[in-house]
Amino acid sequence: MTVAIVGSLSSIVMPGLSRHPPCRRFTAMRERDPCVYIMASGFNGTLYIGVTSNLIGRVMQHRDGIFEGFTKRYGVKRLVWFDTADTMEVVIAAEKRIKKWPRDFKKNLIERDNPRWEDLAVGLGLPPLG
Repeated sequence: MTVAIVGSLSSIVMPGLSRHPPCRRFTAMRERDPCVYIMASGFNGTLYIGVTSNLIGRVMQHRDGIFEGFTKRYGVKRLVWFDTADTMEVVIAAEKRIKKWPRDFKKNLIERDNPRWEDLAVGLGLPPLG
């Protein structure tokens, strides 16, 4: 089953999100940007949805397996989608909404800008996964 997501992300996920353009390097990201993100274990793999105010630091924690839990257990280390907002309240509301979506909706959200599920953390300045 293929599900099409039509319209701007802010109308799909939550008003107040600032959708990032595809194929742009994100080196100008502020150190403290509230964001909602999706990590994956690989192409079409296990998904994890979370929020943070420090995306680069949080991705590094996932990659290094700092905390015991879901992402460490399932090897979820690849940043495949993220979006920022002005407040944590907005990204928390978006996270809750996305978590309720069927998997196909989440896949379409990822594949809209990242069809090969590449690790977007590389565009943020982190080294490629080994």
